[in-house]
Amino acid sequence: MKDGPDISRIAALIGDPARANILSALMSGKALTATELAAEAGVTVQTASTHLAKLESGGLIIHRKSGRHKYFTLAGAEVGHALEALMGLAAGAGHLRTRTGPRDLALREARVCYNHLAGERGIALYQGLLARGAIAEHGSAVALTNQGNAFLADFGVDVATLEKGRAPLCRPCLDWSARRNHLAGAVGRAMLARMQVLGWCKRVEGTRVIDFSAKGRAAFDRQFGVSGATAP
Repeated sequence: MKDGPDISRIAALIGDPARANILSALMSGKALTATELAAEAGVTVQTASTHLAKLESGGLIIHRKSGRHKYFTLAGAEVGHALEALMGLAAGAGHLRTRTGPRDLALREARVCYNHLAGERGIALYQGLLARGAIAEHGSAVALTNQGNAFLADFGVDVATLEKGRAPLCRPCLDWSARRNHLAGAVGRAMLARMQVLGWCKRVEGTRVIDFSAKGRAAFDRQFGVSGATAP
């Protein structure tokens, strides 16, 4: 047996279509019940429960109880990053789902990737922060700059609180639909949350789609456009 981590078990868990659908549904960052995940996977609740047990045993998901219900989420951001990367590989190789519709365009424009903004808007956010010097790339890593600290404070994000958490402040995440980076980590999560508080956008119930209002789009473009203009 070769030394090192055994990726075959994780690959086998993700490789089952029903389990892949379950994991994709949990990429929204929302906790879901076995019944909800069964509907996403297109299987019975009993079958979904079996799949969920395997995913939890493999360390890909966790559950918590609230009253009589059990809710499932991804085990952490690392799982979300891995799934997004696999989606990128699948898209790049031409392995796409055959059933497409309006939601696909919406997902490409803006969606939640576990807990941060992805899609065209996510990429624009990343590029806008780079252009204004708020973040800086160092090889394959990305870091918040002093300018970034000041910008986030003006935007209403408390960096000092973020620094107390366990998650890295900034992390590049390869976007599956465009194969370019969007911003993950504590800052990426806080930026999306702040945009929702400002009323720029909201998540479409039951999907990963992030819907920007007309005013939200205009404010986003002013704030993160490469021109560097700022929104009020």
